[in-house]
Amino acid sequence: MTHRDDLLSTFDALLQPERFKDYCPNGLQVEGTSTVHTLVSGVTASRALIEVAIAAKADAILVHHGLFWRGQDGRVTGWMKQRLALLLAHDINLFAYHLPLDAHPDLGNNAQLGLKLGLVSHTRFGEQDLGLLGRRVDGQEFASAQALAEHLKITLNHPVALIEPAQRAINQIAWCSGGAQGYFEAAIAAGADAFITGEISEPQAHIARESGVAYLACGHHATERYGAPALAAHVAQQFGLAHTFIDIDNPA
Repeated sequence: MTHRDDLLSTFDALLQPERFKDYCPNGLQVEGTSTVHTLVSGVTASRALIEVAIAAKADAILVHHGLFWRGQDGRVTGWMKQRLALLLAHDINLFAYHLPLDAHPDLGNNAQLGLKLGLVSHTRFGEQDLGLLGRRVDGQEFASAQALAEHLKITLNHPVALIEPAQRAINQIAWCSGGAQGYFEAAIAAGADAFITGEISEPQAHIARESGVAYLACGHHATERYGAPALAAHVAQQFGLAHTFIDIDNPA
C-alpha cells in the first residue's frame, strides 16, 4: 500500500506535467482515500470504468482522459454528477494525465503504441514533440500502405481508414495516438511515407492525396489503450499495489 500523495508525486515525477501546455488539469482530479491498496487503469473516466473499478475495490483510478476539460460546462449535472457521485461515495482517487502520458519516452501512449506495432522511433516531431517517426524493428519495409493497414487492423483489432495516395513501399512511418490529425503536415515535413493516428478530419484526405503520404486512422481509443496500463503497472510494482487494466470498449 502507499499514501495517495506518494502516488501523485511518483506519477508527476515520471510524467513531468509542468512541461506541457495542455487543456485539462493533469494529476489528481478527484481526491479519495489517503491510503491506496488497489489501482485500476483505463483510457477514459467513464461511468462504466468507475463502476467496474468499484467492483474491483479500487482505491485509485489512473486514466488518460479525465473528467475536466477547458471550455466545458462547469455545472455538476447529468453524466458529470453521476461519475463524481460514484467516485466520492466510494472514496476513490482519480488521477488523469493527458499530453504528459502521450509523451513519456517509455511508458507513454506513443511509445507503447510503437512497441505494440513493432516500430522503433528515431525522431520526434510536431507540437511539443509528441509525434514519433521511425521504422519497423526488424528493419524491413511494408510492401504498401495497404499491407501496413492490414497489420494495424490485425494488431489493434480495429477497422482502419486508409487514404493511400501512392502504391509504393513504406519505410519511414510517423505515428501519434488519439486525435492527432493536426500533426499530419509535420509528419510529412519530417519525411514520413505514412502517418498513423486515431482519427481523420476532412482536410487530411486531400493532403494525403496531394502529398503522396499515406494516412491511416485506426481509432482514438484503439491507439490509446497502452499508456495508462503501462504506467500503472510500473508504479504499482514499485509500491506493491494490486493493479488491473479495465478496457471499456469504444468504437471511436
